[in-house]
Amino acid sequence: MEILKVDATRSTPEIVFDSANNTLSIKGQSYPEDAFGFYEPLFKWIDQYLEQLNEEATVLIDFTLPYINTSSSKCIMMLLEKLEEAYTSGKKVTLNWYYTADNDSELECAEEFQEDLSLPFNIVPREE
Repeated sequence: MEILKVDATRSTPEIVFDSANNTLSIKGQSYPEDAFGFYEPLFKWIDQYLEQLNEEATVLIDFTLPYINTSSSKCIMMLLEKLEEAYTSGKKVTLNWYYTADNDSELECAEEFQEDLSLPFNIVPREE
């Protein structure tokens, strides 16, 4: 599978999904005008990736999303649900959600996503 790479813009995050290394990264602001249109290629890529994923492989996901608008949060949840489904079916998935240490709203956002999932979900402070 090819690497999915999307450069960050002012309103969209950088995406680097690397199937060879089993790493998925989303980093940056997320408030595109059409969130579903932006995230739809990610959904398709992740579906194909999870379908061919070796049972022994461990997928490492890193999210660093300082700001997410409402429509983006719905899309992120849809992505997380795909990962949750893979995890509950036996795939090895670990998610690290990085937040700015002194930003309570960023931490609360991560905690809200974490509440709905059973996959290993680490909330990691980072210094700015």
